[in-house]
Amino acid sequence: MAVTGRSAGKTSAPKRASSHAVAADAVDEQLARYRAMRDFQITAEPKGRAPSKSSGQGLPFCVQKHAASHLHYDFRLGWNGVLKSWACAKGPSYFPGDKRLAVQVEDHPMEYGGFEGIIPAGQYGGGTVMIWDQGTWEPQPGHTDVDAGLRDGSLKFVLHGTKLQGKWALIRMKGKAAQEKKPNWLLIKEHDAFERGKDDSPITETEPDSVVTGRSIEQIARSEDHVWNSRDTGQEKAWFRKNASDEPSGTNALKSWTARLKKMPAEKQPRFVKPQLAAPAAKPPSGSGWLHELKLDGYRIQARKDGSRVQMFTRTGLDWTDRFSAIANEVAALGVGKITLDGEVVVLAPDGSTSFGDLQASFQPGSKHQQTYFCFDVLHVDGRNVRDTPLTERKELLSDLMETADSDLLQVSGHVEADGLKVFHKACELHAEGIVSKRANAHYLPGQNGEWLKVKCLLEQEFVIGGYVLLSNGTPGVGALLLGYYSGGKLSYAGRTGTGFNEKMRKLLREKLEALKRSSTSFASVDAEARRGAIWVKPELVAQVRFTAWTADNLVRQAVFLGLREDKAAKDVMREEEPAPPQTPAAAAGPGLKHAPVRLTHPAKVLDTSSGMTKQVLADYYWTIAERMLPYIAGRPLSLLRCPDGSARPCFFQKHVIGSLPRGVNTVEISHKTGAPEAYMTVASAEGLAGLAQLGVVEVHPWNSQNDDLERPNRMIFDLDPDETLAWPILASAAIDVRMRLKKIGLESFLKTSGGKGLHIVVPILPKFEWPAVKDFTRRFALDMEKANPKLYLTKMTKAARKGKIYIDYLRNEREATAVATYSPRARPGVPVSMPLHWKELEFGAMPIFRVTEFIQWQSRLVDDPWKQLDKINQQIPSRLIVN
Repeated sequence: MAVTGRSAGKTSAPKRASSHAVAADAVDEQLARYRAMRDFQITAEPKGRAPSKSSGQGLPFCVQKHAASHLHYDFRLGWNGVLKSWACAKGPSYFPGDKRLAVQVEDHPMEYGGFEGIIPAGQYGGGTVMIWDQGTWEPQPGHTDVDAGLRDGSLKFVLHGTKLQGKWALIRMKGKAAQEKKPNWLLIKEHDAFERGKDDSPITETEPDSVVTGRSIEQIARSEDHVWNSRDTGQEKAWFRKNASDEPSGTNALKSWTARLKKMPAEKQPRFVKPQLAAPAAKPPSGSGWLHELKLDGYRIQARKDGSRVQMFTRTGLDWTDRFSAIANEVAALGVGKITLDGEVVVLAPDGSTSFGDLQASFQPGSKHQQTYFCFDVLHVDGRNVRDTPLTERKELLSDLMETADSDLLQVSGHVEADGLKVFHKACELHAEGIVSKRANAHYLPGQNGEWLKVKCLLEQEFVIGGYVLLSNGTPGVGALLLGYYSGGKLSYAGRTGTGFNEKMRKLLREKLEALKRSSTSFASVDAEARRGAIWVKPELVAQVRFTAWTADNLVRQAVFLGLREDKAAKDVMREEEPAPPQTPAAAAGPGLKHAPVRLTHPAKVLDTSSGMTKQVLADYYWTIAERMLPYIAGRPLSLLRCPDGSARPCFFQKHVIGSLPRGVNTVEISHKTGAPEAYMTVASAEGLAGLAQLGVVEVHPWNSQNDDLERPNRMIFDLDPDETLAWPILASAAIDVRMRLKKIGLESFLKTSGGKGLHIVVPILPKFEWPAVKDFTRRFALDMEKANPKLYLTKMTKAARKGKIYIDYLRNEREATAVATYSPRARPGVPVSMPLHWKELEFGAMPIFRVTEFIQWQSRLVDDPWKQLDKINQQIPSRLIVN
């Protein structure tokens, strides 16, 4: 359970400071509070006195984060007018299984509990001090004799802090530990409602900053607004406040932004923005309208500044602020209140190149490798969404912002506007990894969408480590790693890498992999040569590897290990296919269709024998119809009917992500009442839609709600499914009946064929009511029709009861239920299409049929869209018809 606030009845947490002067004032206030608790007749080494029983406010406690000779936490309990103190190297833990060593040190004066600032070097405790947490404490029932507990080595107490709450214990160790110069205790969280699990993030990592001023330990060190002289601890006042400018430099640096920011939409600063990704390309784009940047070899990081707090997130949303704390401190100093930056953290070599191996080494204690944050985009500024502005404008904002930075740890990633191919060749000459080309006028869109393209000088990607072999000379350490990637839910073997390691890394890998050993291989298939000397491991670690090419056997050639990647889960590692060069329109296999520039395996494979539709024709159809089809499926979860062996063979629905996905096919996390959130597929681009052909997707079925508001549908569907003996005029009149009934309650509707024998009536609505209410309305609507004409309509699914009737299927309007999309093919002989109709087309003598392979015969329909008004209608189910 997360601890987010103080207990009821306790003093609220102090306001966080946002500037130098305010932070210093907050510390003064804390010193005054603790000074009021102090008995001035008690010396620096007090003998103690009886606790006051009249206060009624509880006993004070505090935890100070102390960067002295080493970083540690000082745990202090106010007792007998002093602070009983323990130095805890790792800090408190909410997991009861963690028994944190706490070395008892000398008592400290009460006033020291309110101090945050600097102790000068050379003095006792020299370094930086932060008030990490504070509040009150009380002995647990049955353990109220605190003096006896201190004497006997067993203190049990309850904390009421901002970060620490609940029942805790301090237990003095026995045996050899009892012989130490300073008594060794264990600080332990006891079982209660506030405890956390073993795998939960430590409170010291999730809440690293000052509870008083909101500052990091580095910011406090840089500010130096208060100084404590240890040698004067016994004096009347051991601390003093230094004179400093009231505001840090750069506070007014964003005044020039005001006019531009006001034009941008307001929003609450997102916790994390799903990053835009660059799609692999065979060659850079040519022509104008593109910005080209050097591809950097580091970690993609999103920096989020909210006041004085900065968080550094990986591309998957992991919080790595502690790994990039120096950069986070510089981001905190930028002259803006709230901002979200996108960029790459790297380590620069003397020649200006970047090294992923050196970046990995920079995480080690004592490393001399300096990290640099190259910012290439800005996503949010002071309550404004800047993602919907062109890239060129975002770049200008970013450049203005970086003028407030005074550290070389923060850099702007430059770009070149020139011929892409020339820029790429020059980048390769400079031994860069490659280039990233970005469309200059594009908005920031999560995922791969073709607006950002990457071209590499050398091939490089992540691989799952599925095994290893030892060095042949018997030297401890890993000799080579066995690599793989996931395809179709299985781990495919991709070869070995035996270079790129130093001795330290070989030993480190050996230790990590030893803990993951298993008796059998995780690879779907491995030949005898690969098995020789192999030690199999659980496929959990991910390696970054550079190589020259893929062999004909789908193995990496001349692979070099660059480092471990902790920002990507093993199950997400797939082979990065280099796209084939675009083909000419003349290569399109379907008459009247545009050729889809997507990579297909076996494009000539026939998916429908009656019409001869191939996988290529299906991709071409999706590519051609994308402009019309996407408005009705984009931004919605999808259920996809896959027929990889053709529609004549068994087909199956897929809605969850399994294995690799084509480019442009994204995911959306959907929570359920039972179980963890699951990833559903969603498509927002022509590339993604056409890419579905690679999976053999013949039918696309979207939800009636959108990804950003899943629980409230914005359209309803009535599916009229007639008995096969009914004539077309009867079905047509039934559709008109539905339309008229909807009109009577103020709802406009739209018509389309189902691609089968039925019709769909689609009703756009504002997303106001949740699924149960909408489903209940459609159920009662259908029941009213059945009651009015029971000889023609029925609402039961039983096929035996449908003879001579029309089944009104309202069940398309419940959560996760879907209906075939507008313009989607159907997996039926001839591959018919679900086509929008004008209402007047119901007057024709027979149901119109449209097929994928006959596109050239009906493509003129795209000129006059029967549904062009659908997205312009703002209507809602009348509230009087909703039953709560």
